[in-house]
Amino acid sequence: MTAKFNMRLIQERAGDEPIAAALVLGSGFAALGEMLKDPVTINYDELQGFPGGGVTGHGKNLLIGELEGKRVALLTGRAHYYEHGNAAAMKMAIQTLAGLGIDTLMLTNAAGSIVNDIRPGDLMLINDHINFSGLNPLIGLAGDKRFVNMVDAYDPALRQKALDIAERDFLDLKQGVYTWYSGPSFETPAEIKMIQGFGAQAVGMSTVPECILGRYYDMRVWGCSFITNMGAGMSDEHLSHDHTQTMVASGGERMQSLLTKMIAEL
Repeated sequence: MTAKFNMRLIQERAGDEPIAAALVLGSGFAALGEMLKDPVTINYDELQGFPGGGVTGHGKNLLIGELEGKRVALLTGRAHYYEHGNAAAMKMAIQTLAGLGIDTLMLTNAAGSIVNDIRPGDLMLINDHINFSGLNPLIGLAGDKRFVNMVDAYDPALRQKALDIAERDFLDLKQGVYTWYSGPSFETPAEIKMIQGFGAQAVGMSTVPECILGRYYDMRVWGCSFITNMGAGMSDEHLSHDHTQTMVASGGERMQSLLTKMIAEL
């Protein structure tokens, strides 16, 4: 499997004009693709090493089109570690995007809050992460490049741009540290208490591998979580994937609004 095959296919279908950013869409956010102007759709099955399988609420297409006057690439779904037991499941996809010359990677997810001042329905700008899983998509790679510096892994300039947009447009945007839990089961109340002790504000089952891969491929990374629930033991909510999808459907337009405004100002 080679990224060169994917790059050639994508450019044959969509042209070789520069792409301003790549967006990886989390659970329930695939509808953002409907906002693209003149999109070219390429199914993951046509691209070597792109996500197989799938999770309800995730799409299976790469879309390339125009959003807010900028050419963007949208991955309408991602692969998760819990689907394959492979922390590097998104490696070929991220490598392909970087190979196309895309230098900005924007990651979204649905997550649970573990602090009382961030509630379901909120957006949380990711300012750092904790790899609670202990897994890493760079394990097994050779060479010194694998020793990636993860200070400011989530680009400070892009984070500030999001904060400026939120202040200007009266958008309630929280900030916090995101913790990666491998899944697919939800965390136990005891695990939530432990993660709270780490100083994190949210927990989820994705994003961190893509962030590490993005930094490995010298991309600027930006991340944002849509909070769908409180952590186990913090409320009477019954945690389930159906609950996650329902919450995203009821409020995901705020994420779409932030993403479009970020794209417009890249």
